[in-house]
Amino acid sequence: MLQWEGGLHPGWSRAVPRGLAIHAVHLPGESAVEEALDVLRHGLGLDFLVLPARRPESREAGFRFLGQLETLLEATSGRGIKLALHLDAGAEPAVLDLLRQAHGEAVGFCWHPGIQDAEPLADRLWCGVCDKDSDLRPLQVLGYRWDMALAAQEPDTFRREAQALEAAHPAVLFPAEMPTTALGRPVVPDASVMFGRHLVSDDSRGQA
Repeated sequence: MLQWEGGLHPGWSRAVPRGLAIHAVHLPGESAVEEALDVLRHGLGLDFLVLPARRPESREAGFRFLGQLETLLEATSGRGIKLALHLDAGAEPAVLDLLRQAHGEAVGFCWHPGIQDAEPLADRLWCGVCDKDSDLRPLQVLGYRWDMALAAQEPDTFRREAQALEAAHPAVLFPAEMPTTALGRPVVPDASVMFGRHLVSDDSRGQA
């Protein structure tokens, strides 16, 4: 995952044809449309464009935000790229309600430790960011299974912190419990779907 800072080192453009996979590009969001179009021009083959989303302070601000999303959805159409929102802490209810009114089901979300309740976002959590001390148990309950971005300035620090994080929170492939709601709507249980227990590492013995 890359944090966009307004430009791209030439090495990245050369690395992509050699097989480097870019999962997500995180935009600063100061000028989301212009930033996104700039990223798309580089042809990085990314999966997700992540942009910050604040709680709309007015109806007009909500309309402007939806207009930006519509422009970006059109720009990414046919490219295999999805939009994910990095929500400000506490902005979840207002942004979800806005997307629901606009039928914005094509837009997903990027998890981060500031999200207070991930369950309403569960079926559209497409990427995540954290730090080495983040508690990922809420995501494990929901069965989150995408990559998690961990900010680092140099590779050795990243490898050390990533290994510690992975040891504390083993990967989970399926949710331990069926979510009761998705995007604010009740989930209708399917009797044919069964969820197994997870293997949780016993830190004292190092065994499952």
